[in-house]
Amino acid sequence: MTLAHRFPLYLRLMRLDKPIGILLLLWPTLWGLWVAAEGFPPLHVLLIFVLGTVLMRSAGCVINDYADRDFDGHVERTRNRPLATGAVSTREALLLAAALALAAFVLILPLPALVLWLSIPALFLAASYPFTKRFFAIPQAYLGIAFGFGIPMAFAALRGEVPAIAWLMLAANVFWAVAYDTEYAMVDRPDDLKIGIRTSAITFGRFDVAAVMACYAVAFVLLAVVGLAAGRGLPFLGSLGLAAGIAVYHYTLIRGRERAACFKAFLHNNWVGAVIFAGLVADYLFSA
Repeated sequence: MTLAHRFPLYLRLMRLDKPIGILLLLWPTLWGLWVAAEGFPPLHVLLIFVLGTVLMRSAGCVINDYADRDFDGHVERTRNRPLATGAVSTREALLLAAALALAAFVLILPLPALVLWLSIPALFLAASYPFTKRFFAIPQAYLGIAFGFGIPMAFAALRGEVPAIAWLMLAANVFWAVAYDTEYAMVDRPDDLKIGIRTSAITFGRFDVAAVMACYAVAFVLLAVVGLAAGRGLPFLGSLGLAAGIAVYHYTLIRGRERAACFKAFLHNNWVGAVIFAGLVADYLFSA
């Protein structure tokens, strides 16, 4: 089979046909860029981070499927993934992940040295997350760190340092990630119990819905503290109120613990990230 014929398989392996992961990784990165720049960041920095987000999320998906290749065939939602079916070899997957990570590293070379140093733990987090499902009770928290690491990197790129507010924003992202990825894990819980994968949905048990809502609440409170520390006003705080309203809608979806509804709630988190970002953009525009 020629490379042209295999290319669609690689796109599926990178999950470019399912952009929700890119968006959930992109929104906190954009939050960090706007707060660090106190408004619209330099265009070249914005482009580097957006492209880097796509590349690193794609690399992470490849590594995730490599790590789960012996499990995915037993899960209803993942049984047709290219590695699970054998359509793509493990060697191909590792080479693809390495190429994507290398491309992302080349992208950040024009940025300050601190960004290059931070890219090392960022790569480690992305590569190691899939394996945490073997032994961490709540691997979604680890995912939140990995998905939010663009925040300290954004501050490093624009300010040459990573202040406390960046780490607080990262903490908020961890709680948001636990919320939305628990909704995601609720979809696969019956299959994960059979194969022995550990997830927050399993760990929280019958308190899963309450835990999701509590994590949303903590995330929004932490972001409000970030906003006040950054001198943000009503547009940003109002966006957090709207995001909280969206979270309440998610409660109506997940309280029945039905697979389709839980997955819909997970996908809908794109609007949570988008609304918060829109609030930041509006706040900086109106205060300029």
